[in-house]
Amino acid sequence: MDPDLIGRVAASTGLSAGEASRVVADVVGWYREPVEEYVRRRHAHLKMFGSKNHEIFAQIAAELADRVVAAPDLSERQLRRIVYG
Repeated sequence: MDPDLIGRVAASTGLSAGEASRVVADVVGWYREPVEEYVRRRHAHLKMFGSKNHEIFAQIAAELADRVVAAPDLSERQLRRIVYG
């Protein structure tokens, strides 16, 4: 872990260094999720709540563009291939 980042999080939140380290590790772990896993997970989640595929794929594409480390631009066809093979 980056000690400067942990120090920054600790200073800005009032957390101890150990707590800040766990928070940073959790956030970094969240964003390490591979694109394919993210797409499959989000598709299943949105489908569970009744969204249609054309809505889901548009939403996932928009979400991927906003990730901290932006995923490559993926077309609806590419997103479908990730989900359905």
